[in-house]
Amino acid sequence: MDSLTVMDVARDALTTLIFTIGPILGVGLTVGLTIAFVQALTQLQEMTLTFVPKIIAVFSALLILLPFMGRNISDLMQRIADRIVTGG
Repeated sequence: MDSLTVMDVARDALTTLIFTIGPILGVGLTVGLTIAFVQALTQLQEMTLTFVPKIIAVFSALLILLPFMGRNISDLMQRIADRIVTGG
């Protein structure tokens, strides 16, 4: 395996990683910014108010997006297996 192939596999893996975790990170960011905005408006600085809704939103998004994430990772592994079989 030459360096060009290694770089191609690494690029494919990183792209898959970004597309797989991107929606979860987006949900966490959106919920966090919304809560921060509400806290700034109400001047309510309770620490548990930031963590609990974010945890619930991220776990809910994980449950909903788990088939999509599994399909992305499965497709990556299939592409890697195809490269191994073809030798390139």
